[in-house]
Amino acid sequence: MSMEAVVDRSPAEQRRVVVTGLGVLSSIGVGATDFADALREGRSGVRPITVFDTDGFDYHNGCEVVGFDPAKWICNLDIDSLGKATQFSAAAARMAVEDSGLPDDRLHGEPVLISIGTTDGEAYDLDRLVETEQHGGPDAYDPAAVRRVSPVRLATAVAQELGICQAEAFTMATACSAGNYAIGTALDAIRAGEVDLALCGGADAMCRKTFAGFYRLGTIAPDRCRPFDVDREGILTGEGAGVLVLEELSSALSRGARIYAEVLGCGLSCDAFHPVAPNQSGVARCIDLALRDAGVTPDQVDLISAHGTGTKPNDVTEARAIREIYGEHPPRTVSMKSMLGHSMGAASALAAIGCALAITQGFIPPTINHERTDPECAVDCVPNTSVETDLQIVQNNGMAFGGTNAVVVLGSYQ
Repeated sequence: MSMEAVVDRSPAEQRRVVVTGLGVLSSIGVGATDFADALREGRSGVRPITVFDTDGFDYHNGCEVVGFDPAKWICNLDIDSLGKATQFSAAAARMAVEDSGLPDDRLHGEPVLISIGTTDGEAYDLDRLVETEQHGGPDAYDPAAVRRVSPVRLATAVAQELGICQAEAFTMATACSAGNYAIGTALDAIRAGEVDLALCGGADAMCRKTFAGFYRLGTIAPDRCRPFDVDREGILTGEGAGVLVLEELSSALSRGARIYAEVLGCGLSCDAFHPVAPNQSGVARCIDLALRDAGVTPDQVDLISAHGTGTKPNDVTEARAIREIYGEHPPRTVSMKSMLGHSMGAASALAAIGCALAITQGFIPPTINHERTDPECAVDCVPNTSVETDLQIVQNNGMAFGGTNAVVVLGSYQ
């Protein structure tokens, strides 16, 4: 995985890594099949927020996961002992494993890397715990609730739920690029021969703390998210989880696994430019590192899945960084957040899954709610309607506060 230095290797000199399973919890669909259909249809996940009280705020919309029954997916753990984000993580991991067709002996008999990214950890349960103690008096302390708020459990609960005995499990808190960080970490471990199998992705649950923070920054949209549109007004907070099964290629082939895509490379950069404002050169450097690590040139990339939050500065900065690498005619550049909302640490993991599905099924998801492209962005964001096309190489951007960026490059398995 590329950081500030790049070691050029031919494909024959490094172990190849492929995606063989997908687990999805999102505001527009649960499971890979429903998620793919929703992306192709341009489905919107926007609805009035119900998971916390929005009284006192001017805006009330978000992108919640609906229809999720944790008991359907979590079989070996006490659901009441798990925070909401941990429930999402464990459930998406089980979905991904079932989707991959992995035999039990692979999970139980060999080392497995588990890397789960997050922004808020269990802030949803922490919010509720604080409110209970504030309004419940001296007897409101709930030890069970306290145990639920540890963010470490987002990864360890995956190992416990799936009975993985030889797990290296850790939670990555690199904010809104955390899902890509987790994928890149898994890519590194498999390439290096540390493991042949990894479960990686991101999970977050909507919480009042994060909604209020973005609201105070003036970046919450009143009704819908409109990335790259001249009249865009901000983000909509969302939630969910995306978990991918990554395998070393020969290991996947030996069991006849279905291969969604190949993970070609990953680049990381931290420009530390500003607590919240993105930095063009930092984003451009990250893209360059990812492409170099993947061994591809800009002219080979067919699609960019942008971070694309729908805020004024983010979209302009990201579009300029893309043009810095790709020139005046960059690939089509879409934002799945127009449909999903911003699911924080799960965002780039869900987008990576969207990229893998787009490669497999041959379509480009649209950027919905789009009326007129901001001239300062100047990208073809595939407005409102998906496009059927063959995709060979796709770039997935993840950007975070503090200039913590991660870009993953996926390709059609050849």
